[in-house]
Amino acid sequence: MATPPKAETARLGLLPSFIFASRWLQLPLYLGLIVAQCVYVFHFWVELVHLIEAVFGDKEALAKLVSSIGYKADEGWVPQLNETVIMLVVLALIDVVMISNLLIMVIVGGYETFVSRMNLEGHPDQPEWLNHVNASVLKVKLATAIIGISSIHLLKTFINAQNYTEKVLLWQTLIHVAFLFSALAIALADRLMAPMAGDKH
Repeated sequence: MATPPKAETARLGLLPSFIFASRWLQLPLYLGLIVAQCVYVFHFWVELVHLIEAVFGDKEALAKLVSSIGYKADEGWVPQLNETVIMLVVLALIDVVMISNLLIMVIVGGYETFVSRMNLEGHPDQPEWLNHVNASVLKVKLATAIIGISSIHLLKTFINAQNYTEKVLLWQTLIHVAFLFSALAIALADRLMAPMAGDKH
């Protein structure tokens, strides 16, 4: 096959280069997620400080904690730092951490997959999962992370079940089950497509 002239090659490559360069439009999106990460860090520390203050008897901090988790026992219940309140607050903190981990996975994995290489090879802090990350792997990991977050939300709801209607409990359970089946379907589809991709190579 004859090699096209250099001028023609450059002219033909201009549009594909422009289209490929458009991937940098995603950069502001990932920067925005970093800002969201900062908001979660701030929220985490606000809740943690309220918990510590409540332990030392600060009624105002305790009232803010109880209000944030939506907990109340019986009519006329006076807010107090019992085991259930502590558990709900800790679960809320774990929920923030898991969502933060999900954000990191999307920011780092998405940037590496869809925007540009980070060249982290050999870096001592390189995430282990980043060695084999691609769109399919990232999709499965995100689905798994979402199931973890949904599990924490469902556990919080069951602990505080007296403040929810049966309809809410039922729908949250069904949504969690739907997440489980969705993750299984994504993982199964990824496994079935992997051998097909290998055969093509």
